Amino acid sequence: MSDKPHVDEISGVETTGHEWDGIRELNNPLPRWWVWIFYATIVFSIGYAIYYPSIPLLNDFTKGVGGYSSRAELNQELDAAAAAKAGLLARLAETDVTEIPSDPELMRFAVSGGAAAYRVNCSQCHGSGAQGGFGYPNLNDDAWLWGGDLQSLYTTIAHGIRFETDDQTRYSEMPAFGRDGILDRQQIKALALYVRSLAGLDDGWVDAGETEQSFLDNCAACHGEDGKGMAMMGAPNLTDAIWLYGSETDQIIRQISEPRHGVMPAWGDRLGDVTVKQLTLYVHQLGGGE
Repeated sequence: MSDKPHVDEISGVETTGHEWDGIRELNNPLPRWWVWIFYATIVFSIGYAIYYPSIPLLNDFTKGVGGYSSRAELNQELDAAAAAKAGLLARLAETDVTEIPSDPELMRFAVSGGAAAYRVNCSQCHGSGAQGGFGYPNLNDDAWLWGGDLQSLYTTIAHGIRFETDDQTRYSEMPAFGRDGILDRQQIKALALYVRSLAGLDDGWVDAGETEQSFLDNCAACHGEDGKGMAMMGAPNLTDAIWLYGSETDQIIRQISEPRHGVMPAWGDRLGDVTVKQLTLYVHQLGGGE
């Protein structure tokens, strides 16, 4: 065998001696500048591992000779942010929720904080865009069971809806006219059709007078004689196009027969007065606040 290295006929470059299926590997070494940069990165990585916390151990990690801690750096940034907004938070705590909109700086701060608090605590039920869903109110419209002015919203958020552990919670309950035998099925169906007619959904339905009287006897005390609801009772308007549990006849029959009653947590104790104010102002400015 010859000790002379094989030279590729086409490129004129020596080969390494590696061959597979007639294919030979050219001996093209890496550029020296690339090799030295590669060595430099190795040296840098070793220095980095010594200076910074980086190497995991069984129950701990190397601390690094530099004493750096990303957690400590984060805490410093959070402390700085808290100090920067401490003054605004103090002003929020001292200012009545109805007076905050008159202070543009405080209002911007409150709405920004309310948006963040909404995403964490409210979007799960009311939706990321506050559009609501079946059984959950839309917070963008102007239909408010308990009132949509700032003070009403603050009370609703702080004390919740039918939240038993809060003695100031909003509370209303519609009778189960079917389950409790107050009305028979035919009367309930007639009431459902009558309610749909109030909203213009059954233009061809004609009431002989008995169902209207049944509505006045059983429903008007909360929903009003005209069916437009009463905020002080938490009773919805039956004449608009907003239906929490559906507007079809069978859906209304079910709600009259065995009504569903939603529950909203009381956020006052959980989040504190300042965050409740922020949520109030955020929800109010969505567009449907009174």
